[in-house]
Parts: sequence; structure tokens; C-alpha cells
Amino acid sequence: MKFRSLLSLALLIFSTSSIAQDSAVFRRISNHIMQHGKCYEDLRVLCKSVGHRLSGSPQAQKAVAWGERTLREAGADKVWLQMVDVPHWVRGKESLKIKWAGKEWTTIPMLSLGNTVGTDNKVLEKEIVMVNSFDDFKRLSSKEVAGKIVFFNHRFPQELINTFEGYGEAGPYRWHGPNMASAKGAAAVIIRSISTGMDDAPHTGSLRYADSVKSIPAVAIGNFSADMLEEQCRKGTVRAQLQSNCKMLGTKTSFNVIGELKGSEYPDQFVIAGGHLDSWDVGEGAHDDGAGCVQSIEILRTFKRLNLRPKRTLRIVLFMNEENGLKGGLAYADSAKAKNEKHIFALESDAGGFSPRGIGLEMSWAHKQYLKGYRHLFLPYGVYDFEQEHGGADISPLKRQGVPVAGLIPDPQRYFDYHHTPQDVFEAVNHRELKLGAVAMTQLIYLIAQYGL
Repeated sequence: MKFRSLLSLALLIFSTSSIAQDSAVFRRISNHIMQHGKCYEDLRVLCKSVGHRLSGSPQAQKAVAWGERTLREAGADKVWLQMVDVPHWVRGKESLKIKWAGKEWTTIPMLSLGNTVGTDNKVLEKEIVMVNSFDDFKRLSSKEVAGKIVFFNHRFPQELINTFEGYGEAGPYRWHGPNMASAKGAAAVIIRSISTGMDDAPHTGSLRYADSVKSIPAVAIGNFSADMLEEQCRKGTVRAQLQSNCKMLGTKTSFNVIGELKGSEYPDQFVIAGGHLDSWDVGEGAHDDGAGCVQSIEILRTFKRLNLRPKRTLRIVLFMNEENGLKGGLAYADSAKAKNEKHIFALESDAGGFSPRGIGLEMSWAHKQYLKGYRHLFLPYGVYDFEQEHGGADISPLKRQGVPVAGLIPDPQRYFDYHHTPQDVFEAVNHRELKLGAVAMTQLIYLIAQYGL
């Protein structure tokens, strides 16, 4: 009995000591990044010297060079490029005009959806047929749709507090709407942008054509233009003139950029963190996902500056081609499997550079409970939500291989104001919020690299 009491006391002392030690490391990490972190300056350089960086573009190749150089400067033991074949889609010139009774042709802001075909630079003039939902569309006959432009006027559900739930509801109109319209003979598609914004910014984003239907042009318009078009469609006939030169130019060779700190005790166990280096060809890809890239680099830099040598090997991966193909994430996972590398954890930041609110966990119940046991360490930094199932697109191939994955959860209220728009620029990111995200990521990676999972 006396031995058990002494053992319990020893375990309690050890546990208390460990908590105090981890709490002190958390504070060192936070103080260093908030006072000396370079992620905001890294983002400025990426956005202003490279700009938007669609896969296959010259800017994407500049971004690869930027990523390699920045990881070396951050102090990585090793930096290398992992070859990836990516789709090469180009937007070209595009315009959309609408006309209704008694009015001249009116040009409205628009963006073609990513991967879409264009009109071969010819003017496609057709009548518009409006639907508010897929159920409305399904009630239309092929005769009512054939040869017309379908306007999917589905509003982003503003009543949902978690805007990513709203994205999940509205996203299918971009992903599936063009295929459904084509199956009934439509000439083209217009969608109300997947946007929370009270503005007229159109939002692009990818689609994938089904093999069973003809590829037709698809474009997005902002909320104010969609409101106007909705009003006129309710009043009577509206026609549109669409002219675009979008096209797919095959594939190009690009690269994931990978930096590594070798583990001091378990070098064959890999803990990774990353974001995607590519962006759409509008704006500067600041929130999506320059923020995730520079936050991930900050993790490695902080380990080096604070001499936190990880027990397990830490890898920072800047993935290429998340936006219109996921080829970088697939290539990394394929390589890890081929080399029989033991990945014990993967973390992604791809939800914007806003204040962190939590960490999404996609893993076994036991692993979730283990990580939730550290929740008290994160609370002083405003990070409290460990209940959501959220990882990231680029690490989803690793998840399918059984790797526990997680995703940074920033405050979601403004993300879909900027997502896939010309407004996603460096100036839209706050330096403190960006750094706080890097703090939370570094703290979590420290725990996994130190204690495993």
C-alpha cells in the first residue's frame, strides 16, 4: 500500500512537472513568434514579388523558387523539390453582358470557373433560365433547358455560424451544376458565387466535367449582380452574351517544396505540416493559401531559433496544385507509401490567416482523446475547439493511408468574403492573427514531435 502511494505521488509530481514544462515551452513559442516571427514578411514577399500562382503558370514556378529559398533561410536541415505533373489551365480574356426589355447590353463582373472550357472567343448569346435550387432544376424538362444558359441562383446560407458548413451546402452548385445543366442540353452555366460577402466580387473555383456530358462554359457572378439578374429574370426574359477564351493546355511539370528537421531520437517517424503553394489566377492567394505556407515555414524557423530539436523528424510541405487537381497531395502520399515512410501525424492550414479558434481532428477516437488532453495548454491562446472533424485537402491522401490528420481552424466569418477572388491580397491579412495561427500550429507540432501520437 505504501509503495502504491509513493508511486502515485511520483506520477503526480512527474505529471505536474511535465505540464509546467510544456506550458513554459508554449509561452516561449508564443512570445517568439509574436515578437520576432517572420511569417507576415514572408507573406508580403510571396504576394507582392510572386502574386497569384496558378498551377502550370510562370508565377507558380517563381513560387517554387521562393519556397525553396525561404525554407533554406529558415534553417531546414534539408530542402528538396518533389516533381509533380499538374494541369495547365489558362483563363484568357472573358466578358459577360446581360440585356432585358427596354435596356441596352450591360456588362457585369464575372469569373470563369477553373478548368472550364470557353466559347473559343466567340460571342455566345442565349436566353437565361433561372433556378434557385437543384430541386427547381430537376423539375425543368430538357426542352425548357436546351440551348439556354442556366443561372443557378443559390444563395450562401448566411444563417449558418460555421461558414464552412455553408460552403459545403453551396459548393455543389459549382461542382455539379455544369454537368447537370449539360445533361439537359444547356449551352452554358452562370452561378451565384459561393460568397458570404456583401459586395459584387465574383468567386472562381474548380469544377470537373463528367465524361458522360459535353463540356460547357461555366462562370460565376458576385452577389449584387446576382441580385439584379434574379430581379430581371422574375420580371421577364433576360438574354446573356458570354465571350471567353478559357482552355486546358495539357500538363506541366511542377514541384512540391519540402523542408526537413531530422528527429533526434526517432528520425524514421515523420510529423508534417503544410499548406498549398498554388492559388487561383486572381488576387494574390494571401489567405488561400499563402497564409498556410508561411505559417508552416514559421514552425520550422521557430524550432531552430528556440533550439527545440524535435525527437521525430519534422517536415514542412508546400503542396502544389491543391486548387484544380490535388496532384501535389497525391504525389506526396504516393511517395511516402512507396518509400514505406512512417507518418504519424499531418497538420494543414488552409482556412485563412484569421485568429485561430481550434484544431480539427480526423483520426481515431483514442487519438482524439489523447490530443484533447492537452486542450488546457491551448486555452490561454484562444484555441478551444477540438470537436470538429477537419483536416485538409492536401493531406487527405495520407488520411486514406491511415495517418491521423488535423487542420487549423481559424475564425471562419470573413474567409468566404475573400475566397477565390481578386480581393484575396496581402492587405486583407492581419499580422497578429496570422502569427497567432503560426503559434497554435507550432505548439501542436511541438507536442507531437516530442511525445508522439
